[in-house]
Amino acid sequence: MSAITAESAVAPVTSRHTSSRLIYFSSASDNTHRFVMKLGMEAARLPLHTYEETLLAQEPFVLVLPTYGGENRLGAVPKQVIKFLNVAENRNLIRGVIGAGNTNFGETYCIAGDIVAEKCKVQHLYRFELMGTSVDVDRVHEGLEEFWTRLSQNRTQL
Repeated sequence: MSAITAESAVAPVTSRHTSSRLIYFSSASDNTHRFVMKLGMEAARLPLHTYEETLLAQEPFVLVLPTYGGENRLGAVPKQVIKFLNVAENRNLIRGVIGAGNTNFGETYCIAGDIVAEKCKVQHLYRFELMGTSVDVDRVHEGLEEFWTRLSQNRTQL
């Protein structure tokens, strides 16, 4: 079995369709991108610019997103994420949210994750600061494995 490298972990955007179970947005700072790369899991990145076509999820997924706007809720969810979630098929397939933020912003730390989780009626599974620590990476990696296992077990019991 070949190891997933930072270069191969992001699904190449040859089509706007993705079957990745991890979809994320990262700004030009690439903090969220670096965190996702450390997870070593296949992931699909939302386009950096809103004028680009957004992704179309084909399978259930967890969304990783940063919080924008500092100490203000207004504008906390990146426009690219809003565009992606305005596609009904994408909204129907979201299963959880992982939020990135900056603790310097106090009460609005990772608020974009809270907003998306509330609007999409899913759990805000984890929060990490900036590009995360090695502890965050381990917890998210293990947590996602458990999350997908539980989800598949629940589906087979229905």
